[in-house]
Amino acid sequence: MTFALPYWRLSGFYFSYFALLGATAPFLALYFDHLGFSAARIGELVAIPMLMRCVAPNLWGWLGDVTGRRLLIVRLGALCTLVSFASIFYRQDYAWLALVMALHAFFWHAVLPQFEVITLAHLREQAARYSQIRLWGSIGFICTVVGLGALFERLSLDAYPWTLIGIMLAIVLSSLWIPNAQLQVHAGETGRGGFLQQLRRPGVPAFYVAVALMLLSHGPYYTFITLHLESLGYSRSQIGWLWALGVLAEIVLFLVMARLLARFSVRQVLLASLLLAALRWLLLGNLAEHWPVLLVAQVMHAATFGSFHAAAIHFVRHSFAARQQGQGQALYAALSGVGGALGALYAGYSWNSLGPAWTFALASLAALLAAVIIARRLREPELAP
Repeated sequence: MTFALPYWRLSGFYFSYFALLGATAPFLALYFDHLGFSAARIGELVAIPMLMRCVAPNLWGWLGDVTGRRLLIVRLGALCTLVSFASIFYRQDYAWLALVMALHAFFWHAVLPQFEVITLAHLREQAARYSQIRLWGSIGFICTVVGLGALFERLSLDAYPWTLIGIMLAIVLSSLWIPNAQLQVHAGETGRGGFLQQLRRPGVPAFYVAVALMLLSHGPYYTFITLHLESLGYSRSQIGWLWALGVLAEIVLFLVMARLLARFSVRQVLLASLLLAALRWLLLGNLAEHWPVLLVAQVMHAATFGSFHAAAIHFVRHSFAARQQGQGQALYAALSGVGGALGALYAGYSWNSLGPAWTFALASLAALLAAVIIARRLREPELAP
């Protein structure tokens, strides 16, 4: 049976959602510095949304599974993100900004896990095409990073909150354009048990541990790679294009991901992604001063994020019944937040005391440990729907 896939509506939402990430990841700390906060205060403010990601997705995922109103949660989450962040114009002292960061992140992190379930519901038997839709999120990220970088060479950072408001408004409007869809409950799924029972199935806990370790290994990269490359003599414009190169490689990977999943198992893709991550961190920690090596390391972002994320979404889709999809995706988001927060924390402590090489070596060990867990504990029968 054929059906119409709302490709551009789904892709448009991913574009606007990850455009917001592209606006915050490189520029949020810069804006707080513009306001005159110390490095310690900036680190705390930037960490708050990441920590909120550890909590919020599970609550919203449970609510989505219980009520089935996933699209309503997406729309309300987008609207409340906009409204809560707009309160930044009221005051800009530390306590108030901390509240703004926590509140808007609580609603922002409600959105994506539920939208992932809606996307998979639209895809139905074409779940391998997920990457062809998700790649537009990467395009949105690149457009925002490049566009805002050029913009703030001409305008004061006082305009920064207004740019975020504009992107958040785009997320709200794109959410209104999305048609609803529900995952089909197949005969026999009722016998799979509740969420906790499905979570305890062989291989599933190992997958989530590997997710946390993979994101932990990214801690030095997301926290210090710009400073690391600057210390090696790279200009900020070169560093910006290196970030873009990594995301461009991710986009190319998303374009061919459906064919990769048709040829290789999810377990094989996850394992390869983790092993390449371990190699990438060693290259960045020890050989980043060599331009060709650095280019190769950045292209590896296609594996360390692109293929790993696409395969992980596929795994969750096959590991939980339709009524538990929201909680499964939310747990994936939450453990990504836990791993990312711990990675940033350990990197912050080890960067000055141990140096970049050892900090990235610890990241490599975390990725290798995750690879061992996947190799020993994940088995293909666990992927059966």
